Amino acid sequence: MSETVGKESLTVGQKITEAISVSTVFTIDAFGYTIPITDTILWSWAVMAILGLASFFLTRNLKQLPGKTQAAVEFVVSFIDDFVGQNMGQHGKAWAPFIATLGLFILTANLLCMLTPVGGFGFEPPFVIKPLTRDINVTAGLAVMVIVTVLVAGFRKRGILGWMKHLLKPVPFMLPFNLLEYGIRPLSLSLRLFGNILGAFVLMRLIEMVMPVFLPPIFGLYFDLFDGIIQAVIFTYLSTVYIAEAIE
Repeated sequence: MSETVGKESLTVGQKITEAISVSTVFTIDAFGYTIPITDTILWSWAVMAILGLASFFLTRNLKQLPGKTQAAVEFVVSFIDDFVGQNMGQHGKAWAPFIATLGLFILTANLLCMLTPVGGFGFEPPFVIKPLTRDINVTAGLAVMVIVTVLVAGFRKRGILGWMKHLLKPVPFMLPFNLLEYGIRPLSLSLRLFGNILGAFVLMRLIEMVMPVFLPPIFGLYFDLFDGIIQAVIFTYLSTVYIAEAIE
């Protein structure tokens, strides 16, 4: 009861700060270090578990004559292969599993918050799932992973010397600017995803405070569903383009 009263007495700014904060659920002591396990880490594990279980159950007992579920899975796989083939060419299809995993992880992470029950009028939902990508650490980790993949793809395609020569094109003067791209691109990827998801999350919290019953489901179709899908598509598409440039 006192916890509910305390939450009701918070200002709008304090409620928003509480909503967007990343909280530590528990800590792990190992080798003399204390490792904090935050809510975003826990839900990241949940997303990985969801994708892993879905992959296991959807790909077992495959048949020559597919049913509805297998046909839907094959359609998604074919769509991703075609998408990667159109942007990377035939040699880029080896990166299709990475692109698919990246896109599905971000999509699931963005949409998982829609499972949170709607609260209001003194009712606190039994659990709250916050979008993982509102945490800059998550988006930065994804962006660094993409740039590392871009570097690996470039090394595999051109070799170390070929990749270094590529940095001198179109003129040697462009070397510092070409190197700078490897810092700007992950920064741009991480901030774009982080800013859009965090902004939509804050707006939804404000809407729930103003009209807790009618407006949240309506606006949630855009800020939670549509915006989550769009940001996952943009991040995945840009990652595909960066890898395509490395292997072209």
